[in-house]
Amino acid sequence: MIDLHVHTTESDGSLTPEEIVRAAREAGLEALAIADHDTLGGYDRARAVAEQVGLDLVCAVEISTRFGRSATGRRRSAHLLGYFPAELPGAAFRAWLCELQARRQQRNERLAQRLQELGLEVTLAEASALARRLTGRVHFARVLVQKGYVNSIPEAFRLYLGEGGKAYTPLEKATLEEAIQRVREAGGIPSLAHPGRMSWDVSEVLGELRAAGLMGIEAYSSEHSPAQTAMYLELARAHDLLVTGGSDFHGDGKPAVRLGTGVNGNVCVPRRVLDELRAACARR
Repeated sequence: MIDLHVHTTESDGSLTPEEIVRAAREAGLEALAIADHDTLGGYDRARAVAEQVGLDLVCAVEISTRFGRSATGRRRSAHLLGYFPAELPGAAFRAWLCELQARRQQRNERLAQRLQELGLEVTLAEASALARRLTGRVHFARVLVQKGYVNSIPEAFRLYLGEGGKAYTPLEKATLEEAIQRVREAGGIPSLAHPGRMSWDVSEVLGELRAAGLMGIEAYSSEHSPAQTAMYLELARAHDLLVTGGSDFHGDGKPAVRLGTGVNGNVCVPRRVLDELRAACARR
């Protein structure tokens, strides 16, 4: 069993990199990819303990991007996974991730101001105190729960923090095309994350994204029904894309999602997925 999409406290997960490696081994996983948002810090921290426990650890990252506009004129939102199963990205890629982190910090400042305008006594300092490294919306959600404004993290996103929420504050994102090229230039494999979550029809633009350098699509995901998984596997074959997959485990931020197996066992990523990623890197 493998899981190629998990998050740690280096972004918006609730387990430290060391804890998630040990949890993965206890769950029977043989390979794990830490794909924190806009940072490789979780992977960096987890390497030593993964070596100690004999876990095949893969370097990865998840990047929030924008892609064109929908028929209604709204910016399309898309997440890109970057995998580095053969060689680690260099200083130029890490510097670019630092730029993205700075944009996230600026969004957090605006988000805190918006919450206060709504009469919610939530500060950036309070949210940052709950974060180990990067402060994200989930940390604001935890403050909202702690102060009794909402009953749960999902409710915090539904009412305030998610798209359509009263305090939703967009992030200044890289374009999907730029992120794809950055990952490729760093020697990685760019894969479209959890396409079933998109509010737009991915199948209509896969040809365009393939031409822009996209190399994979996350067919196996906690976000997908069996029918969706089958559809994305077929789209991968039709567009000559690699298949990736993972639980998108966050810990208490997504309590229904289990490490390695997703929601009620709806994720089962074959080992050959990782083997094919490594083979693709070797061919480049």
